[in-house]
Amino acid sequence: MDIVEEDRGDSSPPETPATKMSRQQILTLISMASINFSSMICYSILGPFFPNEAKKKGVSQAMIGLIFGIYALCTLVGSLILGKYIVQIGAKFMIVAGLFVSSGSTVLFGFLDQVSDGTVFIVLCFITRCINAIGFSASVTSSFAVSAKVFPDNIATVLGFMEIFTGLGLILGPPLGGWLYQSFGYEIPFVFTGCLLFATVPLNMWILPSFDAVPSQNSFLRLCTRIKILLICFVVFTMSSGLGFLDATLSIFAIEKLNLSAGSVGLLMIGLSLPYGAASPIFGVISDKYPSIRKWMMVIGGMATAVSFCFLGPLPVFHIKSQLWLTVLMLVVVGFSLCMTCIPTFAEMIACAHENGFEEGLSTLGLVSGLFSAVWSAGMFFGPTIGGYITQALNFEWSAGVQGALAFLAASLQVLYFTIEHIQNKSQKANKIEISSQGEKSPLLLKTDHLRVEIS
Repeated sequence: MDIVEEDRGDSSPPETPATKMSRQQILTLISMASINFSSMICYSILGPFFPNEAKKKGVSQAMIGLIFGIYALCTLVGSLILGKYIVQIGAKFMIVAGLFVSSGSTVLFGFLDQVSDGTVFIVLCFITRCINAIGFSASVTSSFAVSAKVFPDNIATVLGFMEIFTGLGLILGPPLGGWLYQSFGYEIPFVFTGCLLFATVPLNMWILPSFDAVPSQNSFLRLCTRIKILLICFVVFTMSSGLGFLDATLSIFAIEKLNLSAGSVGLLMIGLSLPYGAASPIFGVISDKYPSIRKWMMVIGGMATAVSFCFLGPLPVFHIKSQLWLTVLMLVVVGFSLCMTCIPTFAEMIACAHENGFEEGLSTLGLVSGLFSAVWSAGMFFGPTIGGYITQALNFEWSAGVQGALAFLAASLQVLYFTIEHIQNKSQKANKIEISSQGEKSPLLLKTDHLRVEIS
């Protein structure tokens, strides 16, 4: 049976998934890998040099954070709309069109240094970032849904494999952007990465298969009525908020407090992205092989994230001086812990949706991937904007501590929810056993009572 065919609802036993991937699965993996890699390079090149370049243009730290954050805000809106109508628009068209728009706007962003300082520069930054974000949301939302559609039995494993290329993009983006900026100036990093992203457009037009599906009547509102879904969304929010915060603030902190150059800041960010990309396939396999431990992966990862953010600055209450080795160590822990937390979330959201009556198909996957991308984008908006404001009002150390507190709150809420869920499941199981034992005796009693009435 074709792997993208809709479930017909027959009563035949499910087929055992083949160990060898089909041609369609291989092509889909190549397509998703190219999207993740090129998109993340385009996204991550700004970190080492743009905040400092924007300061030269007279832009405040809070406004720099908003320029980073508006990207996520537009991605949020785009993900919700496009995730809802993925079937009507077409998954393949969304990916190709999104890559085309995103690549063009990336190139245009490279020429903004030619405009005048102040308001004009800020406005054009916002417009270009918004267009880029819409294209990005189209391609990423659709790619999540397509990956889950083609690999329904190995969602976390495939996403973990895809995160290798996400990690590679995040690893290569900052040092590449910093090197190109120091060697050739402001324009070349954006022109180079924009052209790299544009090269994936004909590639995906050629190798990506089309996907047919039936529109669903389900909505984001019904999906969000599940407490577990909302809880996972908050976990995703805290993760992306932390990453967005680091994108907008880490480079200035490293330059001012640690006396690093723009190129060195790019190398510093490898400490975050390298462990994330390296650990992703491992946690993906573990998540698919042992689904029962996914929730504890999210809890442990959240707690580790909270601790590492508190020591990233570190918090002034610890009375520890900012040091390069400590910053690098905490970035490594952040990358590793965010990977542990992130990989199980998407698979858990899909499983929760299916458990609550959502049909298995591309339409439901579009809703879940749209919600996932939207919440991720909400965190990417909150992190740079609020983090930039707190950094400007106080300092980087306190702002990083706020991110750690959010991660700790998310992990604590998960522990509370899973504990209550365990107690309720245990109580329901005991009630079922009691009802079953009573049911074995009730027919005889009912029959006896019926005979007594007839005799009377």
